[in-house]
Amino acid sequence: MEREMVFRLTAGLLLASALVISGSFRRRAEQRGGRLRSRDGTPLIVALRMMGLLVMLPFLGYLINPDWVRWARFPVPASIRWSAVAVVALLPALFYWILASIGDNISPSHVTRVGHQLVTHGPYRWVRHPLYSAGTVMVICLTLISGLWWLVLALVPLAVLLARTTKEEANLIAIFGEEYREYMARTGRFFPRRPTARRDGR
Repeated sequence: MEREMVFRLTAGLLLASALVISGSFRRRAEQRGGRLRSRDGTPLIVALRMMGLLVMLPFLGYLINPDWVRWARFPVPASIRWSAVAVVALLPALFYWILASIGDNISPSHVTRVGHQLVTHGPYRWVRHPLYSAGTVMVICLTLISGLWWLVLALVPLAVLLARTTKEEANLIAIFGEEYREYMARTGRFFPRRPTARRDGR
């Protein structure tokens, strides 16, 4: 099989699997997770999704015929593209683990659902927002595999969501109080927190 075809199939399968996994868990949360506490942030989420769709159009063109989006491509060494493929192979399982852990608590914005439970198992044992971290890795990998510099623009809506985690965590502190503050003290926001050295030096 032609090498470029392998890259296209890999990138397409990752995107399709991420959409299927995320869509199924989000639909279930809408049905069983309870109503949102408010609609704050919903217009922004809609705008970010529209921007994301616009960013993804050239990527769909790459999957169909790379020549259509030659204007949006940049050279990437084959070794780096293959490395991104290796990372991509792990992402669907990671997305499933994250979404299965948060379960019906997932919401489309920083607003929590009525009856929201504090999730501290699975990847949430170490990271407070692993879905954002995994999403960022996915965008970077798709950019490297496809060689589409245009996909870097997908980091803009992601950056907005990352910036709003402060507000999201303020909401969670308001709900869970000291329990969430203790959770913050032992976890990293997007990556696992480095273990602190013991005072006795051991």
